Amino acid sequence: MENLSFQYIQTNGITLHTAVAGPEDGPLVVLLHGFPEFWFGWKNQIEPLTELGYRVAVPDQRGYNLSDKPQDIGSYTLDLLRDDIVGLIGHFGKTSATVIGHDWGGAVAWHLAATKPAYVDKLIVVNIPHPKAMPRVMKRNPLQWARSSYIAFFQLPDLPEKMLAADYFKTMVGSLVSTSMPDTFSDEELAAYREAWDQPGALTAMLNWYRAIRHGNVLQVPAQKIGLPVRIIWGVGDQFLSTELAKESLDFCEDGELVLVGEATHWVHHEQAHILNMLIKQFLNEEKAAAL
Repeated sequence: MENLSFQYIQTNGITLHTAVAGPEDGPLVVLLHGFPEFWFGWKNQIEPLTELGYRVAVPDQRGYNLSDKPQDIGSYTLDLLRDDIVGLIGHFGKTSATVIGHDWGGAVAWHLAATKPAYVDKLIVVNIPHPKAMPRVMKRNPLQWARSSYIAFFQLPDLPEKMLAADYFKTMVGSLVSTSMPDTFSDEELAAYREAWDQPGALTAMLNWYRAIRHGNVLQVPAQKIGLPVRIIWGVGDQFLSTELAKESLDFCEDGELVLVGEATHWVHHEQAHILNMLIKQFLNEEKAAAL
């Protein structure tokens, strides 16, 4: 990726290591990764967005890779994670941005759009439901409980860290490989993930995103519909999250659309990057046309 630079940005009392690309005067797009990725997870989306004229900011979210890693669980509630991004947007001299999030990054994006919509021009979420959709679906679909059972394991102290870090993160690498399409992650890419996970304090901080659920994360998200334009993009082979969650999430959008992507799993931004980039471009262009 040409012209990619890195900044350490002060926001909300912490520092976020952030990949930055694109023209400084372009409209801002913020890409938010999930577990267990870091900025690198969006590598296939950065250049196509800069070619459209956007300024692109891709932070290692708090707890990940080279960003600050508070060790207390209370530092990972959705309100705090949201305000990290509010400060990031302000750092670039903008009052709002298009926000694109996958997995936990999508949960932060949903929460930002729901609670501080003035900061979000357009919202794109990839394989992550609206936080209020999860408890609704889990009440009526026991299979989703099974799919989400790893969340309960992550609540335990110390044991998840020991298991996940064993043999230089063999279990975490195995999870990425086994839940994605064949040959999705190269050996070089997996080595980059291992290096990020091996940063001091990173693994506990990453797991604390899940542990903070018991601090009332879902309660922090309002149930009223989001008024700004929303596109939900979903790899249908997701082993963690059912398409029922995606459909339920539309109920929280006044102007929402769901696009299902075949031959893709939870890791659609890696597996079907061309299709995802096309859908993103289409959505952004639609909104530009509507504004004219």
